[in-house]
Amino acid sequence: MTRFFTEADSADVVNARMGPDVEPRLRDVMSALVRHLHAFAKEVQPTQREWESAIDFLTRTGQICGPERQEFILLSDTLGLSMLVDAINNRRPPGATENTVLGPFHVEGAPERAHGANISLDGKGESCLFEGRVLGLDGAPIAGARVDVWSDNAEGFYDVQQPGVQPKWNNRGIFVTGEDGAYRFVGIKPVSYPIPDDGPVGQLLARLGRHPWRPAHMHFLVTAPGWQTLVTHTFVGGDPYLESDTVFGVKQTLVAPFERVEGGETIWRSPFDFVLVPAAAGQ
Repeated sequence: MTRFFTEADSADVVNARMGPDVEPRLRDVMSALVRHLHAFAKEVQPTQREWESAIDFLTRTGQICGPERQEFILLSDTLGLSMLVDAINNRRPPGATENTVLGPFHVEGAPERAHGANISLDGKGESCLFEGRVLGLDGAPIAGARVDVWSDNAEGFYDVQQPGVQPKWNNRGIFVTGEDGAYRFVGIKPVSYPIPDDGPVGQLLARLGRHPWRPAHMHFLVTAPGWQTLVTHTFVGGDPYLESDTVFGVKQTLVAPFERVEGGETIWRSPFDFVLVPAAAGQ
């Protein structure tokens, strides 16, 4: 029997229109989306003008997207959805290093550098020695792990944001662990920086009374055969934005020590060990 749309059973009517041969996962996802979307509308009861404003916001968000900018990912980040999806897909046992979002500035093909090399090619910023080991849950070192690292420069920009200004591969590199599982490189103490806030997402943050800043961090992508891939940051302890990261990427276990060095080759030292989980324990 044909069912007509009513306010009371709106979600059921919409979901009933799906055909019988819809792929099961797609049916589950879309059914849940419709249920929650209709429940949201019934809770907040948007006016026609508010609905039109929402459509305009999404339209402008799409229009600003391009090869160099993905405003919808930025929207997902600032709503905490990106971190929630990351957490759901990267549940790990106690003792393992926690994941966080990859971010938009990772670049494939960064050069593999010698143990202890300096990745700061523009010579700016306060030098920092990053060192530690890549380990298994049992504390045994993992040899042959690739530690892919990248950070902003002293002015808060990644090299890909300033082509022709920063040297190519500035503050980037890949380091391979030896039998002791150790990695070691020189970079700079990262600085806080704002996400792009000149578009619809930035306007929304301003209206919500939120700032666009990310706390200072170094990115790490750690891979090794037979082990789960780790995508994470280490954050500078004491940064003023640690508890208000605009993309919710900070986890307490990822706040790293940054120790001032007296009379050393670098101004700072940041020791941090990464603990991986066997791939068989993954999803």
